[in-house]
Amino acid sequence: MCVWRCVYLVCVAVALFCAQDCSAQLDVCGQAPLNTRIVGGQDAPVGAWPWQASLSRSGNHFCGGALINNQWVLTAAHCLYNNAALDGLSVRVGVRSLGGASEGVVSEVAQVELHPSYDHSSFHHDIALLRLQSPAPFSDRLRPACLAASGSNFAPGTRAWVAGWGSTQHGEPLGSPQTLREVEVPVVSNSACQTAYKGYNITITDTMLCAGLLGQGGKDTCQGDSGGVLVSKQGGVWLAMGVVSFGIGCGEAQYPGVYTRAAPYQSWITSLTRSSPPGFIKVHAITQSTNTAPHLSVNACSRLLLLLLSSPLLLSLLH
Repeated sequence: MCVWRCVYLVCVAVALFCAQDCSAQLDVCGQAPLNTRIVGGQDAPVGAWPWQASLSRSGNHFCGGALINNQWVLTAAHCLYNNAALDGLSVRVGVRSLGGASEGVVSEVAQVELHPSYDHSSFHHDIALLRLQSPAPFSDRLRPACLAASGSNFAPGTRAWVAGWGSTQHGEPLGSPQTLREVEVPVVSNSACQTAYKGYNITITDTMLCAGLLGQGGKDTCQGDSGGVLVSKQGGVWLAMGVVSFGIGCGEAQYPGVYTRAAPYQSWITSLTRSSPPGFIKVHAITQSTNTAPHLSVNACSRLLLLLLSSPLLLSLLH
């Protein structure tokens, strides 16, 4: 009996550790204490988007990204498709102005993971992960993003924001001091998005999400913003819905921006960030006017903990 008691106590200890580790990001992700909230956008306040990351090679910014725990950054696969070499590749987080040499935290990249099914010609599965060589220290200006969990969906019209250091007009780079820009764009239905892109033989799949002022334009991401995340505030938490992928021009009235949905890739992301998984939150067709709070996803570690703690055999052994 003593042996079984010890076995179960060890299992409980492991489950408690696992559950604490799995939910660790939910304690901090999606929180922007300094947020009171590109093309057609405005300068972002200091600390407004604390997960925003700048990817650079040899000191030159080329894409955005989002910190999802203290050592992994989510970005777009096309940003690294032509050159996934680690030489000269670095990530800068906790920064507003790229012109401020001493601002933020810079880390070299230790590992690059493009989604194995990424197709450069069709933009399918345009998602990638970067592992930082040095863990990022969290603060009010530096926190991870929460991610939409598997099965999440967002209704057309859902208010969303995207930020980046990309061009402010098509073909025009962001001028000095390269201050982070932000813009608000509503979610567009996949069917409307497909209609917009049908002339380009582009298929808008279920793993894609569209956002923009369809029929109006003027607000969008542009070159250099790729890899950043589209976020929406749900239940008081900023949730990353998708990764900036592609579009036609910048802010064109007839072409909304296209993003890679985060939700379908939860298993892939978790498999790579196993030691410290991101905070995933599941939501159903949430719009800005919906009062329903988002539902937290239940991960495998939490289920194991619940099974162990509710086990009749365990309870009998502990009494």
